[in-house]
Amino acid sequence: MAFVELRGIKKYFGTVKAVDGVDVEIKDGEFLVLLGPSGSGKTTLMRLCAGLEKPTAGELVIDGEVVNDVPPRERGIAMVFQSYALYPHKTVFKNIAFPLTVEGMDRSEIREKVEWAAGLLGIGRLLERMPSQISGGEKQRVAIARALVRKPKVLLMDEPLSNLDAKVRHTARVELKKFQQEIGVTTIYVTHDQAEAMGLGDRIAVMSEGRVRQIGIPEDIYHDPADTFVAGFIGNPPMNFVEQNGVIVGFRPEVFLPAELASTEDQTKFRFKVVRVENLGSFKLAYGTIGETGVIANLQLRVPLEEGREYDFSIRSKDVRYYHRETGVRINK
Repeated sequence: MAFVELRGIKKYFGTVKAVDGVDVEIKDGEFLVLLGPSGSGKTTLMRLCAGLEKPTAGELVIDGEVVNDVPPRERGIAMVFQSYALYPHKTVFKNIAFPLTVEGMDRSEIREKVEWAAGLLGIGRLLERMPSQISGGEKQRVAIARALVRKPKVLLMDEPLSNLDAKVRHTARVELKKFQQEIGVTTIYVTHDQAEAMGLGDRIAVMSEGRVRQIGIPEDIYHDPADTFVAGFIGNPPMNFVEQNGVIVGFRPEVFLPAELASTEDQTKFRFKVVRVENLGSFKLAYGTIGETGVIANLQLRVPLEEGREYDFSIRSKDVRYYHRETGVRINK
């Protein structure tokens, strides 16, 4: 395990500020997710951690040592890529063993380490197969096993589940979290998928335009977003925004309820015109407007709503978030 610090990290490509002043501390054994849209800087930041890119400014520190000029191989870091990058002509055993073979490790020690990693990931039965003979989820586990055999201080993972179908991806997410907790390796995980981030991360760093907009546990990121970018990026459907008295009012679709069903607590009320209703089994999404602004209600209850009609809806005041109209930054009221 390792304690990782990113101190004022910047990476510029000409006039493009791919990473623009990132300060993050990652604890021993923590699973930190870098979450953001394409172009937010998350993959560049991971490549800086790996030593595949050199920072324009700032320091990368591992266990108290500045490693800016330390070669990638000597940083105690292993990386799993989106493509898995398995050698098609080598067996699963030889793929996992490859980094140890390159180091010239003794054969008996290589076998011991490969069998340990394969056993941890439940792929011991696949060791003599070729990559073409195993599934996408199994390939992903082979790639992770190959990274783990060197027993790295830090494990870097760049969208390793994105090539899997939805059902396999869910199962792989559960397995990935379980094995990371068992082995306790400090992990930095890049994704654009908020479900992965919320399900895997001990903490999430939400990135946009090369900067960390908010870092915190999943519950805080979801319920108390620091600005309108985070609020609009996290959540499916995302947070609703309505301008009121010069301030942006934000609220999650699931707390926006018909007034007669809302609690007796202090409430903020709106007139909601329903435009379209989607019945999705255990819940329904009601799309409509407050004034000229489009909003969505996520209703878990069997509430009869007619398209084209207006209804009184309300939100508990404690569920309302306020944001500065110009900067989008959270305002405490």
